[in-house]
Amino acid sequence: MIKRKICVVITARPSYSRVKTLLQAIQTHPDLELQLIVAASALLDRYGSAVNYIKNDGFDIAAKVFNVLEGENLTAAAKTTGIGILELSTVFDNLKPDIVITVADRFETMATAISASYMNIPLAHLQGGEVTGNIDEKVRHAITKLADYHFVASEGAKERVIKLGENPEMVFNTGCPSIDLAYLVKDCTMDFDPYQKYGGVGAKPDLSNGYLVVMQHPVTTEYSDSRKHIEQTLKAIAELEIPTLWFWPNVDAGADGTSTGIRAYREQHKIEHIHFFKNMEGTDFLKLLNNAKALIGNSSVGIRECAYLGVPVVNIGSRQHRRDRGHNSIDVGYHQNEIKQAIQSHLTNGKSAASSIYGGGNAGEQIADLLQKLTLQFHKTISY
Repeated sequence: MIKRKICVVITARPSYSRVKTLLQAIQTHPDLELQLIVAASALLDRYGSAVNYIKNDGFDIAAKVFNVLEGENLTAAAKTTGIGILELSTVFDNLKPDIVITVADRFETMATAISASYMNIPLAHLQGGEVTGNIDEKVRHAITKLADYHFVASEGAKERVIKLGENPEMVFNTGCPSIDLAYLVKDCTMDFDPYQKYGGVGAKPDLSNGYLVVMQHPVTTEYSDSRKHIEQTLKAIAELEIPTLWFWPNVDAGADGTSTGIRAYREQHKIEHIHFFKNMEGTDFLKLLNNAKALIGNSSVGIRECAYLGVPVVNIGSRQHRRDRGHNSIDVGYHQNEIKQAIQSHLTNGKSAASSIYGGGNAGEQIADLLQKLTLQFHKTISY
């Protein structure tokens, strides 16, 4: 039997953790062949290149696509997407995959969806049907209409994809593959020294009595305010004086404002309890979160993995607006007092009840099995 070629495109460092167990399931499936493309900010050291982690986990990279246009603004994002369409079209023509998989909702994923669709390559979309408060929702729903297969992460997402007019027989609630990794670490302690293993910059506070984790990205529709937003979080964390591990923002428009705000604050104030990291291997990062007092910021990891692990989250601003969530999150605005009070509330109440709203830990295998069984189709009404 000829193996079905499954091409997965990873365009950002968080996307790798999102699909790692799916990549493993495809690679070990007897009837599937994995074609892995790494593109966009996932290749850039500035944002924590994912390439070394991918190689160390035993995956071969079939192609690399360097398409990020510097600027970290709306024009650069649009042009990066355009370059991605040009480059990925050539890669798909060379690899000739049977199915292309695009992940979630970042702007670079639009290039994957458009290229595959115009080349009549069946397209599978992971994590469609969710709602948020910025450009990601437009991208996510647009990819849903381009995609032929939908592997969603919750029942609410499944209902929305069907309401968008997609064939219910092609919409599957598999849960999120990132929960597969969370399942593996739910009983784990932090068994490594983050400073020694991942370097970073800043003070090295003692973590033995607990710590906070911060991961805050710019919001594309509010990108001009990104520096003001991050300054409010910095002030709240500085006032609390709790050991804090802070992760660098992603490549979205406004990232320069977020990064500049962090650097300026760090230069103007003597901070003895915050350490900054670019990136961390996915399993280690989840161990870090699992043993943290709280996650602060606006990353979807707070809504997904932290809900499953019961890690308290202070969700700042509009980036995760209306997304399905568990009971672990307190939503606040961009104000240091709100952020500080929410953190203090979590510190008082401790861990939250775990939630399986985004799956129970076997999404990767479910999706791989479906990729092998589904009829190949690239048209909404005709299959072959």
